[in-house]
Amino acid sequence: MEFGLFFNGYLPGPAAHDPDSEHLMLMREAEYAIHADKFNWKYTWFGEHHALTEYSHMSAPYPFMGYVAAKTEQIHVGSAITSFPTTKVHPVRIAERAAMMDHLSEGRFEFGTGRGAGSHEVATFNGTELSQTKAMWDEVAHEIPRMWEQKDYSYDGEHFSVPTPHNILPKPYGKGHPPMWVACGNPATFAKAGGHGIGAIAFNFEPIHNLKGRVEAYKEAAENVTDQIGQYQNNNVMMTNAVICLEDREEARAMAKRNLRGYRVTMVNLYHDSMPQSPDAIIWPNPTQRFELDDDTLDFAINEGYMLCGNPEEVCEQVQAYERVGCDQVAFGTPDEGYTHDQTLEMIEMFGKHVIPEFDKDPVHSTTRMREAATPQFPMFNGEVDPIVNMAEPPEFPISI
Repeated sequence: MEFGLFFNGYLPGPAAHDPDSEHLMLMREAEYAIHADKFNWKYTWFGEHHALTEYSHMSAPYPFMGYVAAKTEQIHVGSAITSFPTTKVHPVRIAERAAMMDHLSEGRFEFGTGRGAGSHEVATFNGTELSQTKAMWDEVAHEIPRMWEQKDYSYDGEHFSVPTPHNILPKPYGKGHPPMWVACGNPATFAKAGGHGIGAIAFNFEPIHNLKGRVEAYKEAAENVTDQIGQYQNNNVMMTNAVICLEDREEARAMAKRNLRGYRVTMVNLYHDSMPQSPDAIIWPNPTQRFELDDDTLDFAINEGYMLCGNPEEVCEQVQAYERVGCDQVAFGTPDEGYTHDQTLEMIEMFGKHVIPEFDKDPVHSTTRMREAATPQFPMFNGEVDPIVNMAEPPEFPISI
């Protein structure tokens, strides 16, 4: 099992309206991702949300990922997710940005995709309705790999078109293309992802054992891929959660018992109307649970898999629940409510040094290994070879080696 960190640009309360606080939050999230590169973490995921005040100020993850990639060596940077409404951006621009990110990270880019968080977000772009985005995703997800392969790409579809042949550049870096993923919520979407041969990005807002059926639906479909998207299968389920792992067990538990995380849940219930609400169903700005937990309630939350908490030895035991469910990767949001900057850095280091090596024995990323099996799926040209895009002779002035 592999591990990652998830960054969303969360900035609750009055700080959301203060540019200096916004800047500090963004730079700290970049620092956490860069710090993780030194301590065995394999993935950093960056959300993309639009006009979701307080909940997420990470509206442009691609420059953010480029910044992190330039300051790291091993860790992969992933979009979680790049949303596909064609009313937001033309799919050619998405293919171009993803391929460019693949080059600048030298093959360390993970291409997570999806429909968008909910109706408020997608309405930002020309009044798009959430009901439209499923068909948009289906269309775009199948076409981007073709853009990466063909030199005379053209297309006339329901939601976008490229009416005349164009060579979409750059092509991805090295062999194949970035690993493809899709955000999943219900069992049908998990099975759909497995049937497409792409990774599943899942968000854990319920007991961990409830997710076993969804993972099984994905794995069953992945055994018999019926509609492969891309050049290879990315057989991967990534689950998100929260962790507080410190050397001092009591300090970790004290942090958890302050329980300021309830406010974030109100944001999820408010904005993510494409998924079921959490059991408490509290929606911002109604009062949220902002009381201190007792030990029994904290233990219940840990046992049910709502969070991981304790010293490295305890957290190692808690991670085993994800193995039993069948997750391939777990990505954690960093503590960001009531915790100090130094405590977050310590958590990244403690988990990375003492927990990850117990579960992840392979120094190579699973997606890197899967990419090695990439095989072109389309002819290089749709029509007759155009000499403008396929020069038969080497250029007179090649790049100096």
